[in-house]
Amino acid sequence: MIDAIDAIREPWEFAFMQRALLAASFAALVCSVVGVFVVLRGMAFMGDAVAHSSLAGMSVAYFFGGSIFWGAFAWAVPASLAITFISRRANLRLDTAIGIIFVSGFAVGIILMSRVSNYTADLFGLLFGNVLGVSWGEVVLIGSVAGGVLVVMTALYKELLFTAYDATMSAASGIPVRFIQYLLPLLVGITTVASLKAVGIVLVLALLVTPAATAALLARRLPGIMALSVLTGLIATVAGLYLSFHADLPTGPSIVVVATGMFLAALLFSPSKGVVWQRRRAVPLPPDEAAI
Repeated sequence: MIDAIDAIREPWEFAFMQRALLAASFAALVCSVVGVFVVLRGMAFMGDAVAHSSLAGMSVAYFFGGSIFWGAFAWAVPASLAITFISRRANLRLDTAIGIIFVSGFAVGIILMSRVSNYTADLFGLLFGNVLGVSWGEVVLIGSVAGGVLVVMTALYKELLFTAYDATMSAASGIPVRFIQYLLPLLVGITTVASLKAVGIVLVLALLVTPAATAALLARRLPGIMALSVLTGLIATVAGLYLSFHADLPTGPSIVVVATGMFLAALLFSPSKGVVWQRRRAVPLPPDEAAI
């Protein structure tokens, strides 16, 4: 019993774990909320594209000794808007515009990083995150960005909701649909930047989509989905940090693995949509039981 209590308390005796918990929790919170609209709108790869293309901005900042965070931010915001702009102006599918921004930014980032000596280790940190290395200043920055995104989403909740379900009716009701259509990708881009330090470029899509997808299996109404998405993201964050600390595993991937495990559990055992329950309902009862 004492060993179990020590195992629970031990990680939080270290300042770097306290900072990691706060930074990852802020990232998980904002990703879980924004991710609900991402899943609802079918924009899952938007976050992935913005994350990968932001490597260019991060590489420029790294190359010139600037802030990695602000380098990613400076690239992610125009990239997220460019995806929507290209899709609308060129009359292309959204996934086509995403592919263009994805590969171009990522390629530029790789080229720039290759010009730095011993870039392999630094590139690994950018791709897979290093939440254990965040400073208190970065914790405050991530929390501020996450808080700003949540304030905007709270203020425009109804507009985002109506536009996600029916853009035509929303426009007829006087909602500025074009503004919302640009705003959501922008929020996705900002949210992605806030999460990069926690899980890195490669894994940010999982933090943005998996909690929301898990919640969608467990709830039907949007407020319930959003609440469960946040709960799933926070549980995955804490459990992933424990797994990383005690098993000596990379932190970002550990968080993602836990989140994926929760999704698979919901997929199998969800009362309304779970595979196990659906199969049990599909199995015909024996004649004597069916007659009862």
